[in-house]
Amino acid sequence: MSFRSAAIVGAGLAGCECAFALAAAGVSVSLFEMKPGRFSPAHTNPDCAELVCSNSFRSSAPDSAVGLLQEEMRALGSLCLNVADICRVPAGKALAVDRQLFAKEMTRRVQEKSGISLKRREILSLGAPGDPALDPALAGHDLIVVSAGPLAGEALTASLGSLAGAEELYFYDAIAPVLDGASINTDIAFAAGRYRPEEGDYLNCPLDREAYTIFRQALLDGERVPARAFEEEKHFEGCMPIETLAERGFMTLAFGPLKPVGFTDPRNGERPFALLQLRAEDSNRSMFNLVGCQTKLKQNEQERIFRLIPGLEKAEFVRYGSVHRNTFVNAPKVLSPDLSLRARPEVFLAGQITGVEGYVESAACGLWLGKYLGAKAQGRNLSPPPPETALGALLGHLQNPAKRFQPSNVQFGLMPELGRRAKHDARRLLYAERGREAFRVWLDTSRPD
Repeated sequence: MSFRSAAIVGAGLAGCECAFALAAAGVSVSLFEMKPGRFSPAHTNPDCAELVCSNSFRSSAPDSAVGLLQEEMRALGSLCLNVADICRVPAGKALAVDRQLFAKEMTRRVQEKSGISLKRREILSLGAPGDPALDPALAGHDLIVVSAGPLAGEALTASLGSLAGAEELYFYDAIAPVLDGASINTDIAFAAGRYRPEEGDYLNCPLDREAYTIFRQALLDGERVPARAFEEEKHFEGCMPIETLAERGFMTLAFGPLKPVGFTDPRNGERPFALLQLRAEDSNRSMFNLVGCQTKLKQNEQERIFRLIPGLEKAEFVRYGSVHRNTFVNAPKVLSPDLSLRARPEVFLAGQITGVEGYVESAACGLWLGKYLGAKAQGRNLSPPPPETALGALLGHLQNPAKRFQPSNVQFGLMPELGRRAKHDARRLLYAERGREAFRVWLDTSRPD
């Protein structure tokens, strides 16, 4: 493959990572972003790489799969993680950022990067070479990368669906509400980390059995935003709305997003029956995210129901939870191992639209594609990392045939089994150590830069 120019559709995490890697390899990049001319139902910020669902890139723990993926991305020169470090806010072991500063800094980096031209324009059709349906803005580019994310515009989604030649797949992704920190009652909500009372990155609202029962029943009875008539609801397990979880049984929330394990209520010295965590959204701790409370309740219902939680009786909502449709392709059927469309080899996909799930995973997918294509542009061949690594396992998921393909976060379960038995915590460490060594060897022998 020999090419000098690329068009990237979508300036989210994956698109920005891909653009940076390609530009570093000497490729001329046109990066298309439809904002601010048009916003998706979930976006409000005109900047690039807007973080919609949460401000957290999840755990940076060295024995977690996502922490391992972050390590690998740093070794590959990830733009997103570099900016995340600059915009970081306290969140225990999690890598959380001030999302406004993050998007602003990402946009600045993109605009100032030599070789990248940021174009504020919506792309409506991929068409085909010489096809009148091809968006004129894409004409003249040697290849196209679609990184429009799971909220791609209807016209672009329809065009992609026609090219993929497969039934469109989708799921619903719910967003948790964000509260004004000053409206939280800190006489009840206490600062502590799980198993670490001295850590104060999170605020915690304890619930006794009666408060928990009332809250759960309110979730069951709450009025929800209905799905559109022509859409079948499909939820990704990792982003299940809290009211849907409540339907699964009385204790589901107490064993899930409201689990109290590792906490002691300082008011009585006892472990609560259940507990809701609040994570700071910004470095000033002026806003807090309701962890695990993704929801599709109507806005007035969110105010009524979440104010039933002790400590949130007078909570003011900075952002309401919402629900939106996420679109992705059936990757094992429609994508080649290099993430190109089987039906259109000059069109590549990157990010969540491929079937990876999560901020880190989306950015990693874009980073990898940029590195791979950059090597091709320089006349080199770059093989993917082995499946024992976090990135290799994630890419492998996109090629693993399944009866019903579903998006996935990076996890040790995507990697080859260990050759020996070990307890849960030890297994995590063994997976991480094996992956770390495999990536080191691959990095030394592949020279991705």
